[in-house]
Amino acid sequence: MEDYGTVKLSRRERQIMDIIYQQGQVSAADVLANLPDAPSYSTVRALLRILEEKGHLTHQKDGPRYIYRPTQPRHEAGQSALKQIVQTFFDKSIEKTVAALVADEEVSDEELNRLSQLIEQAKKGGPPS
Repeated sequence: MEDYGTVKLSRRERQIMDIIYQQGQVSAADVLANLPDAPSYSTVRALLRILEEKGHLTHQKDGPRYIYRPTQPRHEAGQSALKQIVQTFFDKSIEKTVAALVADEEVSDEELNRLSQLIEQAKKGGPPS
């Protein structure tokens, strides 16, 4: 199975994966009902099949319909995607990645304090809490 971060997903495929991660499992009709500017039902089914072929989804038959589930938990997919972004756009530098996030986003004092705590824990070799 290829991971979420290394296989390029189209905008629609990402939207579908977001819906599936939010709901845990879905039918094509569920996806259709939750997609913005939804395409046709047959297009949704085709996209689900493509995501399954790419290794992101699995399905189980439930009567006449298929129920789709992600093949890996969201946090694992996110870790994999983040690793790919860090390698591709930030020269494998965590420092550059964090600097870009802090510079481009509105980060609250609470978030900055929490980041400082995570950094201190990492220096001590302890797991994040």
